[in-house]
Amino acid sequence: MVKSNTNITVKNYKKTGIIAAIVLVVAALGIWAVASWNHEVSVNDAIAEVSTDAASGADMRIAVIRMDTVQADAAALKDLRAQKENYEKKLRDELTKEQKALEKEKTEIEKSQGVLSQEALQHRVVDYQTRVAKLQRSLTERAQSIEESYQKALNELQTKHLDPVIEGIIAKKNLSLVIDGRFARTGANVGNLDITDEVVKALNKKVSSSKMTTPKGF
Repeated sequence: MVKSNTNITVKNYKKTGIIAAIVLVVAALGIWAVASWNHEVSVNDAIAEVSTDAASGADMRIAVIRMDTVQADAAALKDLRAQKENYEKKLRDELTKEQKALEKEKTEIEKSQGVLSQEALQHRVVDYQTRVAKLQRSLTERAQSIEESYQKALNELQTKHLDPVIEGIIAKKNLSLVIDGRFARTGANVGNLDITDEVVKALNKKVSSSKMTTPKGF
């Protein structure tokens, strides 16, 4: 999107007065000219140059791909999910460990209320709260890093492998249109419409695994 800059910078001219006036008048005329062209037209006028040509049903070759099935069954995508789940498990295990340590420290602080001075107790509480905040921040950042690494690997897999496979199948079958099966409703008597299994088999043949970049903090 191109952003218009409505701030006009006026330079210091050696000759002032008339020149400055001309600059302002020209700028005003320019703004008026743009505004004068910014008028609304009817729908018929807007589509006047649109042709009446359209694809004929008899000439079209259509197929459906169930992308949810591709994501669930393709070996490389399974591999990526397993890696992501492994990192998430490590994070959950660490969270459980840190929670137990913090709960123990909290209990010790509560027990020390009648022993420590008010200043010492306050200092210990502040340290505890700082640890909790630091843990929350660290876990959040690392969880985000896992998701970012996973999405990056997913996008690379799609760009380098899945998209070329689908495009190759489209070319080989001379297809006119491919629809995501998650949003399509089809009859049971349509042969050769669903190419999901062919996509999965071809993708598995092209690539069987994929590697996530190690997330930050692991």
